[in-house]
Amino acid sequence: MSTVLHISDTHFGTEDPPVVEALRALVREQKFDALILSGDITQRARSAQFAAAREFCDSLGIAKRLTLPGNHDIPLYNVLARVAAPYRGYMAAFGEELNPVLELPDAIFIGVNTTRPERHKDGEVSREQIERVANMLRKVPRDHLRVVVTHQPACVMRPEDEKDRLHGGGDAVKAWSEAGADLVLGGHIHLPYVSDVCAVVKETKRPMYCIQAGTALSLRVRHNSPNSVNVIRWVSPAPDIPRVCKVERWDYDLADGRFELTHPYELKLDD
Repeated sequence: MSTVLHISDTHFGTEDPPVVEALRALVREQKFDALILSGDITQRARSAQFAAAREFCDSLGIAKRLTLPGNHDIPLYNVLARVAAPYRGYMAAFGEELNPVLELPDAIFIGVNTTRPERHKDGEVSREQIERVANMLRKVPRDHLRVVVTHQPACVMRPEDEKDRLHGGGDAVKAWSEAGADLVLGGHIHLPYVSDVCAVVKETKRPMYCIQAGTALSLRVRHNSPNSVNVIRWVSPAPDIPRVCKVERWDYDLADGRFELTHPYELKLDD
């Protein structure tokens, strides 16, 4: 069994200290096997913000971790740095791999760097990235959970969010679904939701779900959504047992000063 914490858009530099402590408390209670941090780790890609983010991640004591840069993790006002070394600060804090892969005994998480310095905040997935991920997915055993991680959302629920959708996201989810992906995790728009890809992307026939996280720690909450994180629980099924993944949304409750389970899902997967 694997229990994984998915957080996004921490925006260190705008973090809310009580929420930071509440997330640490949740981690102590739940005992996670891995942490997924899907971008916008900092607010302005400054070294002090990256250092605070790294210290926070280390303080959680979660044995395994996958992180991705978001558009906020590339310098905005330092034009020279944005052009010449856009990921220098991120790499100094979280390592040089921008398309990381995390393997657990019963699951795989494949990271895709969807940021593009020339696009400002928009994200993009290239044909080469789509094919690389698809080739990896085809090699994963049936009893493993197969997850792709991006920063910008591959699917959106509301028409007004279409402008923030990942460029190339439609082609990506169709290819990754066909290759065996079960979930695509993302963030960016600070709006948590679970989306059935078959219902929102035409020609996608195999069940797959986009799992979006809100902002985990930042004061920059949006859409009347509180700070929130996702918990993924996976048990490898026996050969004759249907594949089901549990996904939980945990929201920060201001009155109680803690994260509480608000939206549990049982997602039926395909072989």
